[in-house]
Order: sequence, then C-alpha cells, then structure tokens
Amino acid sequence: MGKLSIVATPIGNLEDITLRALRTLKECTVIYAEDTRIIAKLLARYEMRKPLQRLDAVTESKKAGDIIARLEAGEHVAYVSDAGTPGVSDPGARLVERVRSELQSARIETIPGPSALTAALSIAGIDADQFTFLGFLPHKKGRQTMLNTIAESEILVVLYESPHRVEKLLGELGVLDVSRVIIARELTKIHEEVVSGTPAELLAYFADHPDHLRGEFVVMVAP
Repeated sequence: MGKLSIVATPIGNLEDITLRALRTLKECTVIYAEDTRIIAKLLARYEMRKPLQRLDAVTESKKAGDIIARLEAGEHVAYVSDAGTPGVSDPGARLVERVRSELQSARIETIPGPSALTAALSIAGIDADQFTFLGFLPHKKGRQTMLNTIAESEILVVLYESPHRVEKLLGELGVLDVSRVIIARELTKIHEEVVSGTPAELLAYFADHPDHLRGEFVVMVAP
C-alpha cells in the first residue's frame, strides 16, 4: 500500500524548509498542490522536477479519489498547500479524512515545518500558553457573533486576515473596546513586522503607513 505525506512548506523565505521535507519531495511519486505554480518555484529553487497535480479547496473532494487510487497502486503521494502547514486554514483536512476513512491500510505521515500561526506567536511577546485559533473570520454570516466571542475571551485569540480587510477588523475590535492587538505580517520575508497597540492606535499606524498594508496578517487579540 502507498503512502501519503502531508508536507509543510515555507511561508515566505524559501530556505525555511526541513531536510526531511526536501527528501520527501524528492522521493515521492507525485506532488499534489494547492497551486502548482507556487510549488514549482520551490522545486526549481532546489533543482527538483516532479509530476504536479492541482488540489485546492474546490477540487479537494474530487481529487481525493485520484489519490486513493494512486495509494492503492503503491505510489508515494505528497501534498502541499500554498504555504505553511496543510490543513491549518488551508486545504488538506478533507483529503486526509477521506484517505483515513476509505483506505485504512495506507500510511499517512506528517512532515512538519513552517506555520504562520506559531511563527507569529514566537515573536509577539505575549503569553501564549493558552490561545484560541479562529483562522479567517466569516465575511458576513456569523461574523458579529465571532467578534463578540473574541472581545469576551479570557485567553489570547489568534486569527488570520487579508490586507484588504484588516482595517475593517481593527475598526470592529475598537467598537468592542478591545484593549490590545498585536499584528504580525510578512513573516520570514524582508519586510517582516510586528506592531502592537489599541485598535485605534493600529488604525492610525496603517493610515500613516499605507504601504504596510501588504502581505498576510496574523492578528492576536489579547484578553
């Protein structure tokens, strides 16, 4: 029976990949990726060539059947998301669930590595012994309920946000009287940055530095 490797890949700096991940990508039969163009850049950086197949959130259920057939044939399949650890606010969970359910004899292994969540917490300068991770908030339905939950939480809350909506989020947190927010952005890249303050202070900061509204944002809301 074949093997499915869930491989964490760099969130920015292409040097942030483990030796085990490189060996796995070199040895596998085929790589399924959230975006084949992104993994192609990583493979080129390390002078590797592999057959690539796309598997994103839309095609995850359909392509899971293809992967199961490959595993039954004894192939070694690797799965990578665009960046970081698959299944953490990225595709991968439904794939693993289906393989585990329909092909119990197949081996599923984790190749751990980068994650924006843990990277942000490591340089936030805040107690993270306990925290709640919410990923991306819903845009409409259920959003206000989630915001109320964040404001009332007695432990640290961590979420992801895009540069196009982070100011909206800060405004909403300000209305709810949140006292401290830490934002990490462009993690592992040249313009890596961590800023902290009240929602109003951070809104003023980004108003003065509009060029900093770039990249992916990890937002940490202090209790």
